[in-house]
Amino acid sequence: MKRAAELHITFSAAIIIFFSILLTQASCSSKPKNAGDVFDLRLQTEKELALGNREAGRGNFEIARALLAGCKRKAILVDDTSLMIRCGLSLGNVLFSLGGRDEAFAEWEQAVALAKKHGDRELLSVSNVYFARGRLLSDGASAQSVLDEVNRESANIKTDNLYIAFSWQVKGLALRELRSFREAEDAAKRSLAIHEKERYLENASYDWYLIASIRSLSGNTSGALQALESSIALDRRVENTWGLAASWRAMGDVHRKAGNNNEAKDAYRRAKTIFSAMGNEREAAEIEKRMNQ
Repeated sequence: MKRAAELHITFSAAIIIFFSILLTQASCSSKPKNAGDVFDLRLQTEKELALGNREAGRGNFEIARALLAGCKRKAILVDDTSLMIRCGLSLGNVLFSLGGRDEAFAEWEQAVALAKKHGDRELLSVSNVYFARGRLLSDGASAQSVLDEVNRESANIKTDNLYIAFSWQVKGLALRELRSFREAEDAAKRSLAIHEKERYLENASYDWYLIASIRSLSGNTSGALQALESSIALDRRVENTWGLAASWRAMGDVHRKAGNNNEAKDAYRRAKTIFSAMGNEREAAEIEKRMNQ
């Protein structure tokens, strides 16, 4: 944007031009023109959906739940099926993170039903991937069956890069459970590449967090610590407080597993300090227990 001094138009002249335009427009017609299609509420809902997802990525789950519940209501008001499904999927994800398993699955079931009814094959596959991830993390579902399902469904997810990345994340989780560590890290890095390209840095930070967990389970302690440092670096850039605290806690876990007790306590202290500053005393107390073990 050019500076005001470079416009070479005085303030008074600008006012004259402004009112001249208004008069010209008024002289053309005394009747207002039909604005045509209106998408104000849809556009507002899309923005709030993105904001809700961002707050969820930062661990602000109560804020995200309020935002996403409002998004779903607005999507219903404008009768936009795609928005209803996408808002419901994200709301379910937040409810799942808050421990509301049944509520989360109810949202995902509703998304599946809507996608089937309206013949949206891509969003139906996305909904099934959310379901598969939920079963893997909460129901003890077979990692192989989840991987097979995600492989089938991901073939239909082609237009939304964030959902493509999400399917790679779920593949990484399933492969981690199967102890196929190289393939799991490759899947997580496919997700990371998308998030870095699209500049979704909170999501990229989680990819590094996932990579760290894969490396730690495989016995690659130094690699896990390097991945956590990458996660922390991204969270600092976007001021993702929850991500910072979670990564420092994970770093403490990795150090403790490796027998590096002093480094573990230092990492735990940093995590506890951040959680306490957030006002999250429950997480701070949980870390205190780890420090005393």
